[in-house]
Amino acid sequence: MTGFDTFAMVDWSGGNDTGPRPCKDAIWICVVRNGKVESPVYLRNRVLAEEWLANLIAAEQHAGRRLCIGFDFPFGYPVGFARALTGTDDPLAVWDWFEAHIQDSPKTNNRFDLAGEINQRFGGEGPFWTNALKRDIAGLPRTKATYQNPFPDRRAVEHLAKGSFTCWQLAGAGAVGSQVMMGMAILARLRRRFADQIAVWPFQPLEKPVAFVEIWPSLTVGSAPDGMIKDAWQVQQVALGLARWPAVKLTMQLDIEAPEEGWILGIEQENRTISPPPLRNDCFALPAGIAWTPVDEALDLLRQRLNPVTGEDRQAVAKSMGRVLAEDVVARRSNPPHPNTAVDGYGFAGAFPDGEHVLPLVSGRAAAGAPFDGQVPKGSAIRILTGAVLPQGVDTVILQEDVTVQSDRIAFRGPLKAGANTRKAGEDIVGGDTALKAGRVLTPADLALLSAIGVSEVAVRKPLRVAVISTGDELIEPGAEPALGQIFDANRPMLLAMVDRFGFTPIDMGCVADDREALRAALDQAAQKADVILTSGGASAGDEDHVSSLLTDAGAMQRWRIAVKPGRPLALGMWKNVPVFGLPGNPVAALVCTLVFARPAMKVLAGSEWREPQGYNLPAAFSKRKKPGRREYLRARLRDGQVEAFASEGSGRISGLSWAEGLVELEDGARDIQPGDPVRFIPYDSFGL
Repeated sequence: MTGFDTFAMVDWSGGNDTGPRPCKDAIWICVVRNGKVESPVYLRNRVLAEEWLANLIAAEQHAGRRLCIGFDFPFGYPVGFARALTGTDDPLAVWDWFEAHIQDSPKTNNRFDLAGEINQRFGGEGPFWTNALKRDIAGLPRTKATYQNPFPDRRAVEHLAKGSFTCWQLAGAGAVGSQVMMGMAILARLRRRFADQIAVWPFQPLEKPVAFVEIWPSLTVGSAPDGMIKDAWQVQQVALGLARWPAVKLTMQLDIEAPEEGWILGIEQENRTISPPPLRNDCFALPAGIAWTPVDEALDLLRQRLNPVTGEDRQAVAKSMGRVLAEDVVARRSNPPHPNTAVDGYGFAGAFPDGEHVLPLVSGRAAAGAPFDGQVPKGSAIRILTGAVLPQGVDTVILQEDVTVQSDRIAFRGPLKAGANTRKAGEDIVGGDTALKAGRVLTPADLALLSAIGVSEVAVRKPLRVAVISTGDELIEPGAEPALGQIFDANRPMLLAMVDRFGFTPIDMGCVADDREALRAALDQAAQKADVILTSGGASAGDEDHVSSLLTDAGAMQRWRIAVKPGRPLALGMWKNVPVFGLPGNPVAALVCTLVFARPAMKVLAGSEWREPQGYNLPAAFSKRKKPGRREYLRARLRDGQVEAFASEGSGRISGLSWAEGLVELEDGARDIQPGDPVRFIPYDSFGL
């Protein structure tokens, strides 16, 4: 049970009271309830924070809402410390120990003295270090000059979290040691106050109304917008991010084994693959009574029945080109972040009517990256360059070409509207809004957008791995000496290249003779290496059609008799939970079936969007009489604004594939096409080739 109604993210502090004015290095909390974000809350000390959290827990329980609270400090110490301190490996016993020994008030606490006492149990040189007080403390070194740690310096998760700090350091930039001590004591008290209502991840099953989880905002949240305190911004963005995670993603991220040290939510364990559920064995099953399936119905069935089969990982934006987004991306900063000028010119406030106007110039200027430090008085102007943040007192800019400059004043002629030649903050995208949706294949333009809104890393799907197998006794590799009746394998090189152009990872499984056991072994190997298997040949119902036979024996075979030309029955099935597309052996039919059926299906399996190829209605440069009953695809190309069709429709004419630049799609009904009649031309580019 991991679904939550409310998320509250907490940026903790190990220091003393910070005063009534909101500032950094205090305690900040942000709540997202039923998808709606609240303003971050500033709490000046731990006493206030503890009571605030208790009230939140009580309110959510009263309303019947499940609550997840994230804290930005470690829930456990490196292996061995819990037993050395408490006599048990239970990390929650450490919480109770600190709760019993910590003395804490808004103005002072004993964390440094307590660290010294702990160190003296282990020889007086560690594990804790850094004394920030003016007085010396027995057992607590100020620096690491004589430091010796009897325990590991870091938890396992901190070896995976780049830039994380050890929990033994009590003070200094980035240190979290004090937060751990002070935080564990309060969390232990909250657990006792709400007995049997709180579960602590990953030490306990999350079967209670309230969950405590460990977070690290700096892992996923970048710089705060100007004017907003970083800690407040970070808890807001983490709360929004967790609230927008699909339930299945949150469940998988919480599936962690770290019974003593704890873990940071969002970091995957080594050698652990997060993958969605496999396809059902009946995903290709046709409705009862179906004999011949129209193309559109076949595509609808595939679209409805398939789901992503690839796992997830995280990639730096700069290295994410061509990858599929695994989750929505939220803008961490507005673009543009501030109101700015779109031109070189002069800035001032308000509109000006028709006529001549003269304004005094203030000294200085505003430029991109060098904002004006001050305010422009009403009725005055300032020199401003393209991209510069509008200074206070400026909301309108006039082009420099429309201005006469003389000494310390400018002259221009109206009328001029207020806001002219300026850009509003967030007019492109507003911080907190969804910038890109899950399922999108990232383009160079997307990388520019992600960078502009402050995103440095994205969750992406792992590349879909597609194994390609050719079958048939008659096939040999190009370059070999053919015997009578043998032909060179043309399908496999073609299909491997198509898989690569689609953005997937091709895996060449070679050519397999018409031998059932050899094909079984090839399918077994392909299922271990790939997420999808493409075979060509052997997909019909003849004596040597072993692909169909093996899939039938496996209990997961469907032969789709699709009303399409070119193309014979398309064999669809599952082999050891891996989907198999059994394509026709004729190269033309294999290419058409791959483009029309396998390509969009594999896009969905890769986590991408189902997308119809873009076609264009253009005049035909050929004649064709077509009978009703099935969809037909002709090899075609575009010349002088008209569509030419390849002279032969034979499925073995491979030269036509090379000659063509796309396909003409002829609808299911009858057609009598004459030169000049409109036909739908789909370029190969629209299929991703």
